[in-house]
Amino acid sequence: MDYADDHRRSCCPAAMATVGIMISPALRGALTDRTERLPLRELPVEATRLLDELHAQPRLAAHLRLVHDVATTLTVALERRHPDLAFDRAAVLFGAATHDIGKVAHPTELTGPGSAHEPAGHALLLAHDVPDRLARFAGTHGTWSAPDRPIDDLLVSLADKIWKGQRVTDLEDLIVDQIAAATSQPRWQAFLSLDEILDDLATDADQRLAFQSTYPIQI
Repeated sequence: MDYADDHRRSCCPAAMATVGIMISPALRGALTDRTERLPLRELPVEATRLLDELHAQPRLAAHLRLVHDVATTLTVALERRHPDLAFDRAAVLFGAATHDIGKVAHPTELTGPGSAHEPAGHALLLAHDVPDRLARFAGTHGTWSAPDRPIDDLLVSLADKIWKGQRVTDLEDLIVDQIAAATSQPRWQAFLSLDEILDDLATDADQRLAFQSTYPIQI
């Protein structure tokens, strides 16, 4: 399976049938439902397959889909505004689509605090033959402040915050620094550019939270 290109494939019902995916109605809804205000994009097919095989909670699937959708918009905006900023968009999108997959094994962390899902998710993806360069996001998305985090990891962490309108200054500053360094822009200009992107993304935060809450924690 070419995970890096998998984000281009659809998780619509026809595509699910093509890859042999048989999922529960609640999980299917979390992966395919959309609203007029939230015309959510589809997860990579392999991410959908993993969620089915692991009997993921519908609310988890909805959350992953929301963060993946935000990561898609975020990376498109960055590519358009800052073409000199180098990052692996396919890796970021796969990371966003699977970052919390460890909550399959730690369901209490769907509604409460905890970080046990991070190493568990990394190990789970490796056990399902996902290469470490993609599996790592499950383990790094909550520790963005660690030294020398690559831009790809920071973008996954950022998508996991801004989907609900949360602004984290220290995290955003790290990305601003990388934009400024890659583009030779003044730092204030890089800050204003990222700030505008994030303000736009935060606009639909309430709708995203409402969408996620409609799906059950248990299958």
